[in-house]
Order: sequence, then structure tokens, then C-alpha cells
Amino acid sequence: MDFDKIIDRRGTGSVKWDKMEALYGVSPEDGLSMWVADTDFRAPDPVQRALQAMVDHGVYGYGSDEAAYHDAITWWMAERHGWEVDPAHILTSHGLVNAVGLCLDALTARGDGIVLFTPIYHAFARVIRAAGRDLREVELAQDATGLYRLDMDAAEAALTGNEKMLIWCSPHNPGGRVWSRDELEQVAEFARRHDLILISDEIHHDLVFPGHTHIPMTALDDLSDRLIMLTAASKTFNIAGGETGNVIVADDTLRNRIKGRMAALGLSPNIFGMEMIRAAYSPEGAVWVDELVTYLDGNRRLFDRGIAEIPGLRSMALQSTYLAWVDFSGTGMPRMEFTSRVEQGARIAANHGPTFGTGGDSWLRFNLGTPRTRIAEAVSRLQQSFGDLQ
Repeated sequence: MDFDKIIDRRGTGSVKWDKMEALYGVSPEDGLSMWVADTDFRAPDPVQRALQAMVDHGVYGYGSDEAAYHDAITWWMAERHGWEVDPAHILTSHGLVNAVGLCLDALTARGDGIVLFTPIYHAFARVIRAAGRDLREVELAQDATGLYRLDMDAAEAALTGNEKMLIWCSPHNPGGRVWSRDELEQVAEFARRHDLILISDEIHHDLVFPGHTHIPMTALDDLSDRLIMLTAASKTFNIAGGETGNVIVADDTLRNRIKGRMAALGLSPNIFGMEMIRAAYSPEGAVWVDELVTYLDGNRRLFDRGIAEIPGLRSMALQSTYLAWVDFSGTGMPRMEFTSRVEQGARIAANHGPTFGTGGDSWLRFNLGTPRTRIAEAVSRLQQSFGDLQ
């Protein structure tokens, strides 16, 4: 795969490129889009062939058989993550934000407390608030190396007694942490102690850099009665437009409650999304992912070196994902000033830190899932925009 190839996505209906000017004031004509978490790479050949076969057939009627799709999921999870999935435990949602909404709707009530360790993927809070649930934010601490760590004392203090669910992000978005088994055990014990349903969003689990190993939350004991696993191929293979995610639930009671809500809403899988996943979760797809991770690791190192040369800026050491989390607090600038320097000076659209919740005020998130020449250009622009700090 030629990850260096520039593919012009402007004018194609891409949220990432076609909405950047309206949202960030950065023109796609001369700007760099580094916000929405999809990449600028073509999906792998097996996905392209599968879609072409559907186009060649030309009939796009209702699907009837999910067996091959389920087989691909179970093969991938066993082969890549050592996780044996029962196909009967798989439910299909229209992406993972939809999956979170379904779980909130099926398993909690208005006014129930939902716990998030922040900063965290911004869509969680948006869906929680839209559902009329009460958000409980627990700010992550940072260790001596600047990596996020858990503050379980803060978590205990944040509870009021009406909490019903904890939504967890592993690997972490936006910080890129690959959580240790001990940290996962702390989260699991917290969920057990407070009788919380535990949703583990593991959408970035395939994008882990050398030296780190992702541990699925299912590897922990005594969680089967409360654990809901969310996975998708969308980040891994850049097929988010397929709007297809997996809600994997071992507990019959929880799974049946979610299934019942899906039936009431008339939800069923998208045949294109299922076929893309079936094709992607394959030996050929695995080779492509390994090449992608190597390429992203190179992008990460180039970006981090460039950020480290700008006084006052610090990029959190990225262990996974293609989303760099950069702290501007060392500049001493108010948020509006450093954000303006990025958007108007460097002409880069990046996610604003406060949207990720408590603890994100001094941060911006940059998407590194793009050809390396753009990473080099972004670094050059940032160094120039903050050049007076040199």
C-alpha cells in the first residue's frame, strides 16, 4: 500500500475536508485538515474488491445471512487479540456512537449518572447529555512522564449514588494510552463495587505501536454480568462511512435488553458495512494493518520531534491510535491565542481540547493519519507560527 500517495478528498462530501472551513475557519484550498478521526488512506484491496463485486452484481436488496460477517469478526478477534468471541453475542449497530446511544437507551433511565474518565472522546458526553442522563466527569491525572493515569480517589469522590454506567475508552482517545492490566483491574473493580454497567470502547485496538500490547477488557475475570464490548473496523481500515459497529455482550439479560430496543427501533445491519468488514478482517487485511501501523509510527515520530522543538508545546507520548494530543500550557498563552495561531497562522484544523471534557482546556488533538509530507508540512507551519517562542 502506498500510504504516501496524496488523495484529494475536497469536494467529495468528506466531513474532514469539506466542513473544516465552516467549523475552524481554515480553507481546504491551502489548509491542512487534522481533526476528524478518519485517515486519508484508501481502504485495503480486499475491501475494494468486495465492494466492486457488489457493484458488478448490481442488486442491493435486503441481506439475509450474517454468518460470514460474524465468522470474520470471531477470526479477527481470536487471531489479533486472543479473544474468543461467541458469534451469538454479537449485535450490529450503526457505528459506535450509535452503539453508546443504544446502550444508554436500553440500560439506563433519564437522570441516571454516567461516569467518564476525562479527557475522553467527545461524542460520549454529547450522547449522554442528549439522552437526558447526568454526566459524571473524573479527570485523569498525569504521571511524572506526562502520561495519563487513573485517579481512583477522584473517581470515588465524583459519585453521588445514582450512577448506573461507566463508559471506558481503551486504547485511550485522545491520549493514546494503552492501559496496563493493573489499570484495567482498577476500572473493573470500581465498576463491580458500584454496580456499574461497564462499556469498553476498543475501536482503536488494532492501532498499537511497537512495545505496547492491548489487553481486551474481556481478559479480566468476573465482568461477564456487566461488560459490553464495542469494536469496529472503521478506524483500522478507514471505512467509517460504512457506519457499522459491533456490540458484543456475553450476558444474556443485557444483550436481550439491547436487542429488544434495536427491534423496537427497526434497526438492521447495512449490507455494505458488513461486507467491508468481512473482507477487511482477513489475512490480507492483517498484512495491510501491520504496514499501516509501521507507517503511522513513522508519522508519530516525525510529528513529536517537530513539536518538541517548539518551546512550550508538549505532545503526549503516543502508544496507540493516530491522534496526537498536544499541550500548549507551557506557552503561557490563553486558549484563544494558541488556537488562533494553529488555525489562522498555521492554517491547520485540529480538534479543540475542551470538547473532550474536564482536563482538555490547554490541549489540541491532531490527526496523523495522512501522508507523511503533510505531517512534515504541519510541523513546519507550527514551528513558523510559534517561531517567536524559539
